[in-house]
Amino acid sequence: MTARTIAVVTAGLSQPSSTRLLADRLADATRTALGPDTVVEVIELRDTAVDVTNNLLTGFPGPKLKEVIDTVTHADGLIAVTPVFTASYSGMFKSFFDVLDKEALEGKPVLIAATGGTERHSLVLDFALRPLFAYLRANPVATGVYAASSDWGSANSTGTLQRRVERAAGELAAAVSAAPEAKASDELTSLPFEQLLAGEGF
Repeated sequence: MTARTIAVVTAGLSQPSSTRLLADRLADATRTALGPDTVVEVIELRDTAVDVTNNLLTGFPGPKLKEVIDTVTHADGLIAVTPVFTASYSGMFKSFFDVLDKEALEGKPVLIAATGGTERHSLVLDFALRPLFAYLRANPVATGVYAASSDWGSANSTGTLQRRVERAAGELAAAVSAAPEAKASDELTSLPFEQLLAGEGF
């Protein structure tokens, strides 16, 4: 069996960011649960913002964005982490998932996570992120992880966060292990656009 691949999509704006920090913790815990040969591909959406905007305007991804989309589409599992903006996911986070094919994440195990200033925004997991991935027909694991500013403070709060991280990562690892391996390439989306226009692959 080939090594499993986990795509990590993080929508933090600053560098470094608490969103990326949480994403890294989740990725590390998932790799530990799945095994050291697990391949982790981290995608910083701040680096693709212009490409995503161009895709929304033209309907077609550039080469850089196409590579990112392929990474997410072909991964065995996905970790998706967003900062909370106006009580929901960030616009950059939503825009990226808007440019994916509506069936790109069908059946894919997903670990949802978010960061925010206070604990009051933790419901973003169940009222924004989970419905988004349900619409995309992905398979979000039961435990989502929310990290408020206070979770990065005392040793006790950090330990509580780490326990949530490990629980969610364990659920993602179990879901990935139980699912069929993702295809290395997709026969339809890998065809050149000219061939798709000609009707090849259908």
